[in-house]
Amino acid sequence: MNFQDLHELLRLELQRRIDRGALTGSRLAQQAGFQQAHISNFLNKKRALSLEGLDRVLASQRLSVEHILPLDLNAHASTSTPVENSDPIEIVPVVSPSAAMDDAIIPPASIIETVQVSASRLHDNRARPSTKHAHWQRFLAIRADTQQSAAMDPLLSPGAIAVLDRHYNSLAPYRAHQPTLYAVRCGAALLLRFVDYDEGRLILRPYSRDFPVQLLPLASHETPADYIVGRVCLIFSEL
Repeated sequence: MNFQDLHELLRLELQRRIDRGALTGSRLAQQAGFQQAHISNFLNKKRALSLEGLDRVLASQRLSVEHILPLDLNAHASTSTPVENSDPIEIVPVVSPSAAMDDAIIPPASIIETVQVSASRLHDNRARPSTKHAHWQRFLAIRADTQQSAAMDPLLSPGAIAVLDRHYNSLAPYRAHQPTLYAVRCGAALLLRFVDYDEGRLILRPYSRDFPVQLLPLASHETPADYIVGRVCLIFSEL
């Protein structure tokens, strides 16, 4: 994560607020003390903000850096490097998307590779399992391909490893005022998306504005937990 990434994350968060009708460009300009043209150029990627400008915009919206990072990014961790502290290490299996969706217990033959994660980083995660998933193996990971990562750029780079908590199948926000990133079953595919629920449909939202929102209708006997494979609780990006 660098300054340019942070700059883009803030712009996307402001644009989402405007799209939802919670904010307007003129109101943002007034609150942050900018000319409206300056803010318009920022929102339309025609102009960058200075560090002072970013601070003013964040303060005007009562945002902090933590608020615009929707998940715990370990952006420069190498998956082959052990965690150098006294915390015990757990080995998390990296599996195919189909195994992540369908295998309650991961057999050794399904393990593609492994990643080392500190035990506290895993077990400090709060669980909200559905009845079906309560006895499933909790933590596993998938490696994002180009298609999976493109919709969530820049949060998820190609080849990144996303650790899933399969004991979090609830749409209750994990952190207040922050979207939760889920792994969601969509036909034969596993999608990584922000998820809402409205009028019997799951609304799958990408991070990149270049990708469309997808609607996933639920049958009358189905619940969101039937499609939510788990919450993305960690991301390891390759060096």
